Amino acid sequence: MLEEIFLPATYATGIPYDTFQRLRAESPVCWIPEPAVGAWPAGPGYWAVFPHADVKHVLRSPELFSSNLGATQIRDPDTPADLHFVQSMMLNQDPPDHSRLRRIVAAAFTPRAVRALETTIEDRARSLIESALNQDVDFVEIAADLPVWTLAKIMGVPDEDRRLLYDWASRVIGYQDAEYSNLASDTSTLSPMAREALTHRPASTRPDGRPMNPRSRAALADMFAYAHALAESKQPTDDVMSHMLSGGLTGAEFENMFFLFAVAGNETLRNGIPGGLLTLLENPDQLTLLRRNPDLLPSAIEEMLRYWPPVMDFRRTATQDHELSGQKIKMGDKVVVYHASANRDETVFESPDTFDITRTPNDHVSFGFGPHFCLGAHLARTQMRAIFKNLLPLEIQQTGTPTRLVSNFQNGLKHLPLRLTPALH
Repeated sequence: MLEEIFLPATYATGIPYDTFQRLRAESPVCWIPEPAVGAWPAGPGYWAVFPHADVKHVLRSPELFSSNLGATQIRDPDTPADLHFVQSMMLNQDPPDHSRLRRIVAAAFTPRAVRALETTIEDRARSLIESALNQDVDFVEIAADLPVWTLAKIMGVPDEDRRLLYDWASRVIGYQDAEYSNLASDTSTLSPMAREALTHRPASTRPDGRPMNPRSRAALADMFAYAHALAESKQPTDDVMSHMLSGGLTGAEFENMFFLFAVAGNETLRNGIPGGLLTLLENPDQLTLLRRNPDLLPSAIEEMLRYWPPVMDFRRTATQDHELSGQKIKMGDKVVVYHASANRDETVFESPDTFDITRTPNDHVSFGFGPHFCLGAHLARTQMRAIFKNLLPLEIQQTGTPTRLVSNFQNGLKHLPLRLTPALH
């Protein structure tokens, strides 16, 4: 049943790579139904794109496949007003509007800018790992701290408020999972500015009893209240917030830019780092090889990203009638590219289901492709290197069963119980 491709519950037990492989061979672009899920209503369905070449074609062709017309999530916004609001987000725009927004914040993510952060990122990664030694820990919690801490630095968020970035990302990305959808941290140590913003947090259901769309402006009222309060309190620096404030953004663009950085820059690594470690643990020969050859760490990280793509799919909307792999796509149809399938395409990757840290070239699409290639890719790689550099010398023992996120968008781990101990020489 093709609806399994859409259903979030499918991914609670893993990505259906066998189904992807069969569809790449038999029906590389096919129609997927969008049934109701709990209280969430059914959708119209969409074209799913599985081969590597077709995924790249869609991602590099905004004139044919728009990020703006219907935004970039499979599920349609609930109302025209919700769609209009999210269309102001850089992620949901096409060139030239997308290019204008990207230029405003790009200076904070150049290799030079990231290099200036490397020492502090490495120090933070080392302290996180050292704090977890000789005790049973949930590695997902440890891994989640580094991107949140880094984001707080580049966004100018006070240290005592950084956990809010984690909570907001959980609500937005994990809304299909009951454990994440209403996550809220202890508020006792937050700044007065943050506590005031949280008074704007809405109920999780609408007046008509239907669930609140977590990506609507109403659902994120507390995040946006905080964003505006932070903006008013800031002194100009070279951080992302300062670039946003000086870039001539509209109110909706500012709120959506804050939303994008608070969530996208957080959740990808929160999933990618634990997923990469679990992949190494499940492939002990590759972990041994990496420990013996630490110079392989950069290529190992690329293979982790290919093998465990943090983002499984993204949606576009056809701007005109178009044929793709024999399927006639009509103007206005939803088109969803599956990065997770493209990364296992046997026409591009030799033995694609084998985890090989020496793989080169490695043309994965985990950071996207085309005009929307991830702005924070270099920063993400830097953080992954910092974490794994500190993990490699340790003995790593799984102490429980990993638990996956229920999501048809993010390839996430909610829990990875471990014990980290210094290696015996």
